[in-house]
Amino acid sequence: MSASGGTKAIVAALGANLAIAVAKFVAFAFSGSSSMLAEGVHSVADSGNQALLLLGGKKAQKKASEEHPFGYGRERYIYGFLVSIVLFTIGGVFALYEGYEKIKEPHEIEHWYWPVGVLVFAIIAEGFSFRTAIKESNQLRGKQSWGQFIRTAKAPELPVVLLEDFGALVGLVLALGGVCVSLATGDGVWDGIGTLCIGALLVLIALILAAETKSLLLGEAAGSEDLARIRAAAVDGETVTAVIHMRTLHLGPEELLVAAKIAVRHDDTAVEIARAIDAAEARIREAVPIARVIYLEPDIYDERAAAAGADPTATPGGPAGH
Repeated sequence: MSASGGTKAIVAALGANLAIAVAKFVAFAFSGSSSMLAEGVHSVADSGNQALLLLGGKKAQKKASEEHPFGYGRERYIYGFLVSIVLFTIGGVFALYEGYEKIKEPHEIEHWYWPVGVLVFAIIAEGFSFRTAIKESNQLRGKQSWGQFIRTAKAPELPVVLLEDFGALVGLVLALGGVCVSLATGDGVWDGIGTLCIGALLVLIALILAAETKSLLLGEAAGSEDLARIRAAAVDGETVTAVIHMRTLHLGPEELLVAAKIAVRHDDTAVEIARAIDAAEARIREAVPIARVIYLEPDIYDERAAAAGADPTATPGGPAGH
């Protein structure tokens, strides 16, 4: 669901941004508005970003190889990080430079109906794209706030598109405000101030995206709900009596690695333990379908050893470690 929903949101954003970029550059050519130029470059950068996200999704589908035995799921994180860099350099820094130049050497906006008309059209188109991203995100967000969803989402596409579209909408409002004030006062400095605000907004969004995708690149564990399901599924109360240690790692948005040391009874035979491990793996995959790579190591639970090395992922009152 997240992959298809993310792709739908990306395609909607890409179509909107390509149409908007052309309209903005035409408006800049007729009006000379720096806000329109900055917004045009912003739309081109956004279009490139969506193309990067689609490319990352395509590359992530490659099958695992001997050189990359855990597959290519993290390609999506890499391209998500590249998006933040593109947004920062091409979108944000260029807008800051253009705004500074316009304030330094202001000139009156010509043919005012071009930038105003294009900005109104762009707001409508971006609103459609933003609505699509919200609709697809709501299928995954559940009861989380939007801030929590962006911070905890393991698939980078929807948070990226959400923040890009939000930034684009706010940027368009700022650009429209700068153009309108410039027209009302006859002072082109306001157009430059609007452009500076757009640049600052884009830089801020790029930094947020970079921080979130960096965390995914470093490797994030499963969410607390999935961790609880895995622990509950691993223990059957007969052969597997407890989870001593457990580590999880997202190999990609829809692929989770689970490595755990499980407690078994000291008098169980090797055959009984092997069957118990197979059964535990099946229960874990049923409880958390994205847990595709599972390594379980049997051991005898030792309370003193557990107390000496507590597992930071352990639940309160449960086995701490071994």
